[in-house]
Amino acid sequence: MSGIAGIFHFDGAPVEPGLIEKMTGAMAYRGPDGLNHWVRGPIALGQCMLRTTQESLEEKQPLANEDESLVLVMDGWLSNWEELRAELLAKGARLRSRADAELVLRAYEAWGKDCLVHLDGDFALVVWDARKRSVFCVRDRMGLKPFHYHWDGRRLIIASDLHAILAVRSVPQEPNEGMIAEALSWEWLSRHETVWCGVMRLVGAHHMTVGAAGGPHIEQYWLPRLDADLGYKRDEDYIEHYRDLFVDCVRRSSRSYGTVACDVSGGHDSSAIFCVADYLRKVARLPAPAIKGYTVRHKARSDVDELDYARAVGRHLGLEIEETEAFAPDLSWFEAQARKDRDFPGAPNGASAVNVRMAMASSGSRVALCGEGGDEWLGANPFYYAEQILRRQWVGLYDSFRADVADFGLSQASHWLLSYGFTPIVPGLKETLRTLLRFDGASSSYEGAFWLSPQMRAKLRSRRVAADRSPSSIRNPLRRAMFETLNNAFRAHVMEKAERRASQIGIEIRAPFHDRRFIECAFAIPGRLRQLGKTTKLIHLRALADLLPSSVTERKIKATADSLFRAHLDHMGEEFTRIIPFEHPKWLDPVGMPSLYHAYLQRSSGRSWIWQLWGIYECHCVFQAKSGPLPGNSASFAELARSNV
Repeated sequence: MSGIAGIFHFDGAPVEPGLIEKMTGAMAYRGPDGLNHWVRGPIALGQCMLRTTQESLEEKQPLANEDESLVLVMDGWLSNWEELRAELLAKGARLRSRADAELVLRAYEAWGKDCLVHLDGDFALVVWDARKRSVFCVRDRMGLKPFHYHWDGRRLIIASDLHAILAVRSVPQEPNEGMIAEALSWEWLSRHETVWCGVMRLVGAHHMTVGAAGGPHIEQYWLPRLDADLGYKRDEDYIEHYRDLFVDCVRRSSRSYGTVACDVSGGHDSSAIFCVADYLRKVARLPAPAIKGYTVRHKARSDVDELDYARAVGRHLGLEIEETEAFAPDLSWFEAQARKDRDFPGAPNGASAVNVRMAMASSGSRVALCGEGGDEWLGANPFYYAEQILRRQWVGLYDSFRADVADFGLSQASHWLLSYGFTPIVPGLKETLRTLLRFDGASSSYEGAFWLSPQMRAKLRSRRVAADRSPSSIRNPLRRAMFETLNNAFRAHVMEKAERRASQIGIEIRAPFHDRRFIECAFAIPGRLRQLGKTTKLIHLRALADLLPSSVTERKIKATADSLFRAHLDHMGEEFTRIIPFEHPKWLDPVGMPSLYHAYLQRSSGRSWIWQLWGIYECHCVFQAKSGPLPGNSASFAELARSNV
């Protein structure tokens, strides 16, 4: 299931004929198995169908109950379909099919908005409740499925994709300069806004109710326990718990009626997913007929290429992993994507996976497992020092310090012990050290943002204040960092773009590391089991050591993507110093922009400036002065990709 749309007139006016069809038509790529609609006077719902599971073969949406008092459209899948079905049957629910959407509709019928306690998986859904004359909207906990909406005081419009809402001509198309300021500075703060004023995102782990009596009422319905503790005394028990949970997360994510495709980069995360999926296949527990691995081949880019590690995984399992050349589009491709999506087109490192996704789709796969989330939930700055001090685990503290001295040297280990051990938990220590060392914080902040116009710098400052959600009440700095990751706006935007690119090719991305149960477990994993010296993701590697090749478990480095950006940026001096600043004088400083590009070329201030330049280019793609308001583009994503091969 891969796309939803809806129009709700709370003033009773009928929906304009053909309008909901126009919205689903704008994202028809999400519905290779059909576009369907339900229209009753002032209410219209549409769904673009991508069938991925055996159960979805029985499904048709929009889905209504017997008297049409409830109507649902849903994009997504449930990871707890087995348990939810049993729960509903025990309550006497009448299930007309095995489809996930039927389970969700009956769950809402049984529990109302409290149904969210019973739902796990990736989903964006809308229920029209005719009895209450209200709309109930939900986005999954991690925001893996997109959800956009527009409310004008009398009418609610919702859609998976932003440009489907803009297909409704009466929706204003005014640039959101606050979001533009964030992109231009590459300082992402907002998760709920889009680049267009009045077109909003429903943030992950939130639900929204809209009725005739008032506008949108939004609430957060999930947050992992910040004081979680599995209660184990031995590391071996944590490791066993982790292995059982991770294997089950991969199993549930693999449910498909066709071959499950797997990203295999050769890193710790994607390699583990593929190896676990193969293990499940061998023990007849994989809920799919087969698996197939795919990896990206980068020509002459040693900083990006991980081919040797991916091949080692294939040899270890005795399976062929299909190697696909990285997609390396020219700038016109990004500009065409911006015209088509009416949104930021994404970055070169994300675009490099396009050929792999197309290979998966051409082989008949509709579900792809990726390793996204492993770095976020298993990575660790050396906050294990603070955690061990707080818990008075002196032996563990000594072991961590000794391992860091051995791998990084006494100076680095001592710096980490002070900066990630005592400073985060001793009140006032950070400020005292800054004073003693005469540290000037302005030199390392983005406060200057010298390439922005004064107007945009002012907008950015005000947004920083509004977005300040510093979880200072969380004393454990490791969990504080994970909380910040959970609420990270940049991560949310990146995941949304990756989902959109895959959907445009006919692939549903699933990420076992973003399973709700996995994240809750990650908050409870002690820091000492995350990193020891140069070995990161320690619990992950120990739990899966028998399934992974030694070359992967012993790997200490990660690939970077800088060269993918530099392949473009190195040749864009004219654009950044002359064309772009003069096309957007209200946003950019004509003197600061050449200085920024010079700083990029000189690699000055210890920064690469890559992301700032790319953010500026993305804004330019969306709002090119020579084009005026972007008209959209009828070419398909695959056609645009093939034109760049």
